[in-house]
Amino acid sequence: MKVFFAKTIYLFIVLITFLGFISSPTALIIGFVYTLLFKNPFKVYSYKAIHLFLKISVVGLGFGMYLKQTIETSKQGLSITIYSIILTVLLGISLSKILKLNLKLGYLITSGTAICGGSAIAAISPIIKAKSKTISIALGIVFLLNSIALFLFPVIGHVLNLTQQQFGLWCAIAIHDTSSVFGAALGYGEEALRIATIVKLSRTLWIIPLSIFSMFFFKSKGEKIKIPYFIVFFIIAIIINSYHILPNPTTHFIVLISKRLLILTLFIVGSSISITDLKSTGLKPILLAVILWGFISVFSLAFILN
Repeated sequence: MKVFFAKTIYLFIVLITFLGFISSPTALIIGFVYTLLFKNPFKVYSYKAIHLFLKISVVGLGFGMYLKQTIETSKQGLSITIYSIILTVLLGISLSKILKLNLKLGYLITSGTAICGGSAIAAISPIIKAKSKTISIALGIVFLLNSIALFLFPVIGHVLNLTQQQFGLWCAIAIHDTSSVFGAALGYGEEALRIATIVKLSRTLWIIPLSIFSMFFFKSKGEKIKIPYFIVFFIIAIIINSYHILPNPTTHFIVLISKRLLILTLFIVGSSISITDLKSTGLKPILLAVILWGFISVFSLAFILN
């Protein structure tokens, strides 16, 4: 009976979230509170749902963008993307050794911070042959910091009077997971969301060179590199919108559904945070994650403002 009640409540929240009655920060809070009150009855499917819904949402958002603007924005974010990824990875590896942390755990946290949170962790973990518990801990820490960033970044953005362009670029670089990047930018403004989407997806492509580096660093052989093919569909969606192949009401509807699906993804992220796993990690992994997050946040903000 309790399981049935938990499932009913979960599905009800999913419904009202998708219908647009809940904002992105609220969805994350509700998800986190839910997992405190009940055990997630769909936890087996949650991580798969997060990645699937996120990819669908990203492609859908492409129907609200134009090719020329996308290329210009990608160029603007290229230099800061390169610097931040290289410096974060080098710092993460060094700190993992200094803190005497399990190197694979430290590397997964570093990869998630440097590029795109859960997606990077999912792509790198089979290459370095990380254990399931190591992956779970890395995901839990990254999701926790993402939750904080979703609330903290818009507040800092308004205090510093960041423009839509500055905030979109900053959260795309400094917030780990793609879902939280979109969630933070969605509340800041349409232009911030557009810029954050383009820069974050450009950043996601760096999973490929990082995967190759990981193979050499951990001396892995014969492992397949996961390529984020959904970005190709995102580009196709931008081209379709740029040449007005679909009528405007249709593209507007697709973008609306994509935004709601993003908010639903944030609820699932919140309901997937494992308090048990976080308690069992100890302080060192969390300390590493916080230092790396602080570094990439301050570095990228200073770079953007100057």
